[in-house]
Amino acid sequence: MLWWRSRHWHHHRTSLRSVRFRVVAVAVTACLYVALAACTADSSATTSAPSESARIIDVIDGDTIEIRINKRSEVVRLIGIDTPETVHPTKPVECYGPEASAYLSTLLPEGTDVHVVRDQEGRDYYGRLLLYVFRASDNLFVNQHMVETGHAVPYPFEPNTAYARTFAASGHTARASNLGLWGTCPR
Repeated sequence: MLWWRSRHWHHHRTSLRSVRFRVVAVAVTACLYVALAACTADSSATTSAPSESARIIDVIDGDTIEIRINKRSEVVRLIGIDTPETVHPTKPVECYGPEASAYLSTLLPEGTDVHVVRDQEGRDYYGRLLLYVFRASDNLFVNQHMVETGHAVPYPFEPNTAYARTFAASGHTARASNLGLWGTCPR
């Protein structure tokens, strides 16, 4: 019986070490990913793609819109940002999701003229256009503005990272100031 206990204890200690190692590995990987994203692109970066004119049809949620571009309707995922879910088919409405969607609706009401710019990858897995959006009337960089007001968080996703440093800096400032979701939602 003593032999089984000592062997069992050794296995248990090994399992605990393995779990601790995995937790540390995941934490280190996450930290490296954030650091890489912050260093990926220059804060004054611009993409080499020309801007195109478009018009807002609808705001779907805080990081997804529908536009009319080249005489077609397209669903657009704003590059480099993420907002809490409001319309996901399998996820519940998340903290600050309705506020982020409502805020984007005030920035981009139906009929608003915008300029859109592509990055490296043109579409996501779901077929949505991936774009940076600038309001035509005042050149407001909508993607960045959503982050700097705390309505979105930076979401770097290779290879579309031309503004990753800009978004990371805006997100850091919003979080430090408890703006938007940072001051409302549990962390």
